[in-house]
Amino acid sequence: MILADENITQSVIASLRAYGFVVVSVKENNKGLTDISITQLSLNPPQIILTRDKDFGDLAFLHKVKMTGCILLRYIPNEENTIIDKLISFLSNQNIKTLNNKFVTITVSKIRIIEFSN
Repeated sequence: MILADENITQSVIASLRAYGFVVVSVKENNKGLTDISITQLSLNPPQIILTRDKDFGDLAFLHKVKMTGCILLRYIPNEENTIIDKLISFLSNQNIKTLNNKFVTITVSKIRIIEFSN
């Protein structure tokens, strides 16, 4: 299951859902949640946070905040379709549970996966 932060566009969410991914949208269900609240929400049931907010990296690595896992999308608006394709391809080739305790950064040119401990 994926927990989409408020900064994830509706087109990204709709594309993921069209491919059969279960996406819970903070914007649709819990607008205004803080980043810390989102990390707590990600724990039960376990959900991978999908965001464009680099602060989640600080929370995971510097502050050791407990979260299931996180995917950070880094792109400019005219690259969104490319990022959607990369994200869907990446998720289609993963068991979502393998992303637990992982911080994934997806850009147009690369995908980086770093394990964190919390």
